[in-house]
Amino acid sequence: MNNSINILNKIVANIENVIVGKKKPVELILMSLICDGHVLIEDVPGVGKTSIVSCLAKSINSSFKRIQFTPDILPSDITGFTMYNQKSGEFVYHPGSIMSQIILADEINRTSPKTQASLLEVMEEKQVTVDGVTYKMPTPFMVLATQNPVEYLGTYPLPEAQLDRFLMKVSIGYPDRGEESHILSKFQLSNPIDVLEPVAESEEILKLQNEVRSIYSDKTINDYIVDIVSKTRTHPDIHLGSSPRGSLSLLRASQAWALYNNRNYVIPEDVKYMCVPVLSHRIVVKQEARLKKLSSEEIIYSILNSVKVPLVSSYEKE
Repeated sequence: MNNSINILNKIVANIENVIVGKKKPVELILMSLICDGHVLIEDVPGVGKTSIVSCLAKSINSSFKRIQFTPDILPSDITGFTMYNQKSGEFVYHPGSIMSQIILADEINRTSPKTQASLLEVMEEKQVTVDGVTYKMPTPFMVLATQNPVEYLGTYPLPEAQLDRFLMKVSIGYPDRGEESHILSKFQLSNPIDVLEPVAESEEILKLQNEVRSIYSDKTINDYIVDIVSKTRTHPDIHLGSSPRGSLSLLRASQAWALYNNRNYVIPEDVKYMCVPVLSHRIVVKQEARLKKLSSEEIIYSILNSVKVPLVSSYEKE
């Protein structure tokens, strides 16, 4: 386990050579990667969304593609298409832009629902199907989609079915005064991303993904997760609660956080820490609650405060 912790710490430290003062979002994105999940990054332009994704891809020595979503992007641009080759007399598959290990889906809410839907199979099944033929994605595979939470003109909000495919929703936020000053000094002469070197390999990430699944979760922890998710389905301020996929995602994220904190078992604090990033985008807040300016994050916190925390002396598997 110590080797796993060292790898994770190296990746975080490597990304922090470029991204200043944003350790928590960096850790959450890395946790999603070792959970074999995808991330929705929701924040205003210019706070480092693209830079974090680029740094992650470089740090684990994986292939990386950036897709700039616009209204005229077609599903075939994403998944690829087949074209008839007159010389061979066969149809040849031309891979789309999704065929890479780390994908940055920039401003995903600016493309049409039809194109957004083309991502559903590839995110869930890790494969694309073109003209009846299935093509497997390279591993590890991760989609990091960005959207601007402020500007809605000309956008197509992601449907609940697609939001549910993202393991977490992460916000980066503005740097404080000292951090922004440090950014200016760091980027004054050159972009540090250009000289960033890998500190891990894709094979190590695949091993970490297997290790996360082996982290022990006691029945009391599983029941605690179910109680939290069940509350989202009965809360008076929530129109639509989280699906069972949300429960599985919360368990997996808690296992990853336990591994990152050098434990082979999950404790309630792991679940609490992961609740907001895993569940906040999986609920639909009622209009009355929005008028009261209640955010989905605040509602998740209120649910956490209302659910009894299991009292067990040790969760470690014997």
